[in-house]
Amino acid sequence: MSDSENNISNNNKKIFVLDTNVLIHKPDAILSFKESHVVIPLWVLEELDHLKTEHSDRGRSARHAIRFLNDANKNCNGNLRDGLKLSDNITLQVMLTHHDFKDLDLSLTKADNKIILCAFDLQQEGNKVFFVSKDINARIKALSLGVHAVDYEKHKVSIQTLYAGYRQEKVGEDFVKELIEKGEAECTNNDVIANQFTEFSTEESGKTVYLSRFDKTANKYFHVPSSIEPVLGVSPLNVKQRMAFELLLNPDIQCVTLVGKAGTGKTLLALASGLKLVLDDKEYTRVLVSRPIIPMGKDLGYLPGAKKDKMSHWMQPLYDNLEYIIGSSRSQNLKSIDHLLSNKLIEVEALTYIRGRTLPKQFIIIDEAQNLSPHEVKTIVSRAGSDTKVVLTGDPYQIDNPYLDEESNGLTYLVEAFKGQELAGHITLGKSERSKLAELATELL
Repeated sequence: MSDSENNISNNNKKIFVLDTNVLIHKPDAILSFKESHVVIPLWVLEELDHLKTEHSDRGRSARHAIRFLNDANKNCNGNLRDGLKLSDNITLQVMLTHHDFKDLDLSLTKADNKIILCAFDLQQEGNKVFFVSKDINARIKALSLGVHAVDYEKHKVSIQTLYAGYRQEKVGEDFVKELIEKGEAECTNNDVIANQFTEFSTEESGKTVYLSRFDKTANKYFHVPSSIEPVLGVSPLNVKQRMAFELLLNPDIQCVTLVGKAGTGKTLLALASGLKLVLDDKEYTRVLVSRPIIPMGKDLGYLPGAKKDKMSHWMQPLYDNLEYIIGSSRSQNLKSIDHLLSNKLIEVEALTYIRGRTLPKQFIIIDEAQNLSPHEVKTIVSRAGSDTKVVLTGDPYQIDNPYLDEESNGLTYLVEAFKGQELAGHITLGKSERSKLAELATELL
């Protein structure tokens, strides 16, 4: 047994062996394991070295993780081979070797298997080991070897209790009368949070619902009329869409998240609101639209043609919504998609190119945001410049990123993190308005 292995065996801390994807998900994930011994297998460094040249979010995270390890090695007591002492009583170590377990019949040409064997090796020495990975299959492999395998759950959010953005309450007729006549009513409920909607009803009114939005600064409910003028030809088809428009059209609410299954109108409502605020209200200079390239599997540079040609198929769902809005609207400012693009009233951009930019006075829409990690969402939202609004839409149950799920993606993380903030608002849209067939397919298939 090596000296470094002795160092591990003689401590009483839990040992967490991190897979590469954990550091890609959060480059400084090591700091999450307080009072513990964190092991980075040598093959994780090999994979980070391979990824660091990519011009993508994955490559950027790999470079951040490498720099984190380098800074820790320079600034902390100890060394990576024998163990570095970090803050919060964390010990960080790079494991250089593992025993040769030929009887396990695992291919040692795969870095994943070598990383798992590091955890298995440490456990064989009598340590309490946890293999941490975002890769479900890697965790299953580890479990089959008898190694405790867990997901990295620092940013986990329970999808079952995810903040919906609205609530219901029974009140008296006097309260409803004040809300309707004055347009506002004092709030005496300490449980209501900023920009949360309340559907008020009374015993006398039966099924009639009176909608309000809570303004935390004024400590008042403000009445939200059940109907509004169509927004560039788009009218809300249910009460949740009405709530969404209330958030989207309010410049004081600078971050809006819309969660819902296919057909609930997330992207359509966001585009219609953004174009109205740009073209008619002159609140922003342009609408900037983007979405992750996860389904492609590669960066745009691998696709043929100029950037516009590369992005045309990838952004087609957005163009479909734009064509619908143009066909429904009577606005003289809304002529054609080419007119919007050529006059830079709307810009379609890859997320890769948004990073590093400062984006003032723009209405930014990030579609399919469920395919982004919490780290990526943080980077995108932090790009917002002065007087910019950011809207993120997505369906947590339709995730294409292999290392994310409905509870660990950046969209649901942002919903919970920004819950109750005065600059933010959220609505979970429930009913599909695409067609009865689409609704049936979403529910049953």
